[in-house]
Amino acid sequence: MDRRALLRSLALATFVLPRAAPAQPARKVARIGILRLERTADMVGPQALGPQVNMLLRGLRELGYVYGEHFVTEPRGAEGKPERVPGLAAELVRLQVDVIVAAGPALPALKQATSTIPIVMGGASDPVADGLVQSLGQPGGNFTGLSLQSVEMIGKRLELLKELIPGAAPVAVLWTRPRIADWQAAETAAQARRWRLLSLEVRDVGEIEGALRSATGAGAGALLVLGAGVFLPHARRIAELAAGGRLPAMYVLRPYVEAGGLVSYGADLNDVWRRAAGFDDKILKGTKPGNLPVEQPTKFELVINLKAAKSLGLTIPPSVLLRADEVIQ
Repeated sequence: MDRRALLRSLALATFVLPRAAPAQPARKVARIGILRLERTADMVGPQALGPQVNMLLRGLRELGYVYGEHFVTEPRGAEGKPERVPGLAAELVRLQVDVIVAAGPALPALKQATSTIPIVMGGASDPVADGLVQSLGQPGGNFTGLSLQSVEMIGKRLELLKELIPGAAPVAVLWTRPRIADWQAAETAAQARRWRLLSLEVRDVGEIEGALRSATGAGAGALLVLGAGVFLPHARRIAELAAGGRLPAMYVLRPYVEAGGLVSYGADLNDVWRRAAGFDDKILKGTKPGNLPVEQPTKFELVINLKAAKSLGLTIPPSVLLRADEVIQ
């Protein structure tokens, strides 16, 4: 082959041979922080043992996210010790995770820890009153997610409790000063129905035992426990004290009943955490949390503990049992 033919062959080869594709940038794996009061061990990995975290992961799977490919979690659990929450919040902020999902006492700690990392509320009692968002429709800042409608449901809880324990004896109400809106809502509901309440305000959890003893001494016929997040780490102890004082108690959330309490009526936390995944999805795709309206729960559950009822010598009326979403034997 002469020189000119060789050059023509080489030139033709440059058009025939495929060009190497440019290197594609590696897909970023998002890091989702999770902050709760429970054990960290119950929140680890793609099949978490904790029911709410498991539902968050389920919600992400339903949206097409694959653990390890599209996201991983950075769980931090306070092991039932609220005093550890601020340190864990600061730790997640130092890791610069892409978004944090949290609830209860973890939310104020995160508010103090960061104004930039998006926070998805997996249930907040009253996010506006607690200063977490500017309004439900326009949260502003770095918080969004779901409210538990705790204050709005207080009247319904009182109605259920009086259906269980009719009579003129006052209902003792356990609450804390930061949640004064809860007490005010209970007062308003009771006045409208001419029911008597006994205020059990506590400034810290060390006063719970004395407060419940005073309720028994004052002749209270039942107990309403407000401030779900504050008292939740002490749910088992509160249930024991209520049982010891022969006080049938109504709680805000299911975990209290699972810890031995009598009855709860409130938002379905599993559904709340599954829906929190939708907020993560929008934030990871670039939407600012302050532009995502806070949503309300759509599922509520009435949970009754028959073992607790038996220990109190209480017969649950059939009309209430028929309305229960779950009965714990």
